Amino acid sequence: MCRSIKTLRPPITPEVTDEDIRAAALQYVRKVSGFRAPAAHNREVFDHAVDAVAAATQELLDGLQIRGAAAHQR
Repeated sequence: MCRSIKTLRPPITPEVTDEDIRAAALQYVRKVSGFRAPAAHNREVFDHAVDAVAAATQELLDGLQIRGAAAHQR
């Protein structure tokens, strides 16, 4: 679906920054909404969705257990 979103889990991406997570969330929300940049009347809900997706992504990455790798610490 979102080919430009890169895999963020270790060991594929050894160091994931908050900016990486935010960029992936933004790409996802853009794809789902169909808006590259929302109109002013949609800005609040668009930004809220990006924040929610970023938080869910962080929670997912923090909870993943990677076999054969040291525990992922953020």
